[in-house]
Amino acid sequence: MTTAKRWTSQLLAIALPALLITAPAQAIVTAGTPAALHSETDGDAEVDRQAVSREIERFRSSSITISQAMAIAEARHAGATTADVSFDGGSGVPVYRVKTLHNDRIWRHTINASTGELVGGEAALPLTELDHEDRSNLAALGAIRHRLADAVRVAERAASGKAISGGLVRERGRLNFAIVVISGDDLKEVILEPPGARAK
Repeated sequence: MTTAKRWTSQLLAIALPALLITAPAQAIVTAGTPAALHSETDGDAEVDRQAVSREIERFRSSSITISQAMAIAEARHAGATTADVSFDGGSGVPVYRVKTLHNDRIWRHTINASTGELVGGEAALPLTELDHEDRSNLAALGAIRHRLADAVRVAERAASGKAISGGLVRERGRLNFAIVVISGDDLKEVILEPPGARAK
């Protein structure tokens, strides 16, 4: 999730044992900023905080939600499922960058965050051109019942906010959905393990 990796604000990790359609009754909560998100100097940290604030403000002023952007991209190809989505307000018009899986291809879509229109067409990459780990993750995504859209709904409820990015991550052999949610002025990362997404 490229949007999440740029941020240096404190993230709250919420690990859920399974992906449920309703908000979880219990969650294991760990607070802290992952080491990969720490800046080298205080000056860099201040610049990064300002960039995060601008990104959040642009996200909040957008008309289209992340769920709507995923639905727009998935509608381009019947049966497509979203593998990764992120908000990009850094240059020009704010957009969502959505990657969908359909017919052994990854489709890349750019969706205008104000109008919902497709920007600049779409590009496809055959799965055979991806490395083994990415192909394995996407095969697992195709085999599980739950979708990234389900994970976004659960994460928004669990973190009391609006999702700004989401995608697949593999940690300790397990495939999870990782969703970054804006809750108030904070960024929270919600990790959900879909049932049936074990390592292969």
